[in-house]
Amino acid sequence: MRLILTLATLATATVPAFAQPTPVQTQPSPPLAQPVDAGSDPQRDTFTIGLGAAYNPSYIGSDNYVVTPIGVLRGKVSGFDFSLRGPQLAIDVVRDGGAEGVEFQLGPLVGIRLDRTSRIRDPRVAALGDFDIAVEVGGFAGVSKTGVITSEFDTLSAQVAYVRDVSNVHDSFILTPSIDYGTPLSRQTYVGLSLSASIVGDRFGQTYYGVTPAGSVASGLRPYSAGGGIRDVGVGIVAAQSLSGDIRRGASVFAIANYSQLLGKFKRSPIVTTAGDADQYFIGGGFAYTF
Repeated sequence: MRLILTLATLATATVPAFAQPTPVQTQPSPPLAQPVDAGSDPQRDTFTIGLGAAYNPSYIGSDNYVVTPIGVLRGKVSGFDFSLRGPQLAIDVVRDGGAEGVEFQLGPLVGIRLDRTSRIRDPRVAALGDFDIAVEVGGFAGVSKTGVITSEFDTLSAQVAYVRDVSNVHDSFILTPSIDYGTPLSRQTYVGLSLSASIVGDRFGQTYYGVTPAGSVASGLRPYSAGGGIRDVGVGIVAAQSLSGDIRRGASVFAIANYSQLLGKFKRSPIVTTAGDADQYFIGGGFAYTF
């Protein structure tokens, strides 16, 4: 099975020393945020790596679920954050250390889209054919504030990401706004909540949710023109628990869950209404280690 590297896409709000808010992907993952105390060094270099498994739809809109390996990889070097999540690389070019707990994020984003490239279980959707891997390039921007609601260490963040296909697979864009809240419950435990949406272009909608007349003949699904718009909205939760007594360092376990619903013309696509499901669930967990 394909190893999908993911990070910080579900509850990306984190505390200052490990803040790496990043754009929400179609497949969420744990931030493994690490709480700060007065004696910690918020600018120290860090590196987190982990491995786990998730139970999720075989593609966005499917009602067939598969078990997928997931990985965690992120870090901070000299105050600059980077992470791999989804199959996307993001680099925050704004150095951490904002005044009064306010941090800004801005940087490039590059990745690949694996939707409907393989493991299509429904024979009708399989008859429509699979797609090549799409290469998407863009960027993200956001702002976060630490010390908002429950303590001086909780974080509220807002972010928007934009990517566009440069490989002529769907030849369109995806815009992803998100709002995230995360808080340490103790030195050992972190929890977070994320709200997000996906807005896509016309060609994206038609590529992944449209059915051409020829495709209708091959699959038995009715012809359908999808177009663009708000594809889905979602909510997710994440929890991380240290195994070493301090979630900022050493071994930890994480658990994640996400629910999203396809909307409007995407929900009405026969790929979803006839051969799939508008309700999408993602459940996962695993182990990680922070150096």
